[in-house]
Amino acid sequence: MAHVTFPLTSLSDLDALTRDLPQVDAVAQDAARDRQNALTKPPGSLGRLEELAVFMAGWQQQAMPQIDMAQALVFAGNHGICAQGVNPFPQEVTAQMVQNFKAGGAAINQLCRTNDAQLSVIDLDLDRPTADFTQGPAMTEADCVAALNAGAAALHPAASVLILGEMGIGNSTVAAALTAAVFGGAVQDWVGRGTGSDDEGLRRKVDAITRGLARHAATPQDGASILMTLGGREQAAICGAVLAARQRRIPVILDGFICTASVAPLFALAPAALDHCLIGHLSVEPGHKRLLDAIGKTAVLDFDMRLGEGSGAALALGILRSALACHSGMATFAEAGVADG
Repeated sequence: MAHVTFPLTSLSDLDALTRDLPQVDAVAQDAARDRQNALTKPPGSLGRLEELAVFMAGWQQQAMPQIDMAQALVFAGNHGICAQGVNPFPQEVTAQMVQNFKAGGAAINQLCRTNDAQLSVIDLDLDRPTADFTQGPAMTEADCVAALNAGAAALHPAASVLILGEMGIGNSTVAAALTAAVFGGAVQDWVGRGTGSDDEGLRRKVDAITRGLARHAATPQDGASILMTLGGREQAAICGAVLAARQRRIPVILDGFICTASVAPLFALAPAALDHCLIGHLSVEPGHKRLLDAIGKTAVLDFDMRLGEGSGAALALGILRSALACHSGMATFAEAGVADG
């Protein structure tokens, strides 16, 4: 298989790339577990903090992983599906929120500052929404590839961990469409209230997704075509950033339902493509737990959050930092002169 890297030239590159990715370093993981078992605590007593340290060790290929630089990326896009009345807010809110991010006034700004992450906000052709997927493909192949490449290009090569978030009026409908296309089941089981849809708004979401799935049923249902026909630019950019991070062995913290749904097409192409990803938090959007069960992951936090914009992922960064502080800073039984067993 020919090695594929960014920038991609076609969606066929996406399929090849997902099947040619670095794997976790099991030797480094074993060394990290050995250290955990030697620290001044009963084995396993720090629970998931221990698991997180071992996870980081495997991707950083060292028994004592560390976070020198945490990068946070928020991608923003607009969606043609809003023409179906699926959101109570106008699309102008996307650009307004992007300005709020850039001015430092959003939740993600405070959480990145508190947890020491360098935040960048990338708006993707906000004046040119994707197409309405009930009428045709959401993106052309060229637009989809361009967004994938934009996401990959935004990654800082020196990042120790990547936090991902999104912003886009209408993208909870896009997320539900992506997950329904990849994993099947009743459309209504994937649909939530998003930014505040009422019962009639939920009905419009379900109807739009159902019609979109029917329109594109004849399209080859691989992850790349699902992303192009039903996704948005920010979803494609998230996929690009996730894959670029994997090529550099940089662990990723995904945010809630929309962010996790964005990478569902990658899971469809190759489930192992998400092995380097953590889920920051469990969203109260009803599709998120169903999605995590489908991809075999458990969120770091469950704080009843549903804001998006990377907020849950940035909050989970603090937990990850704590896990590594215990892993590297605690004394072993031998160092502390404490009897072991």
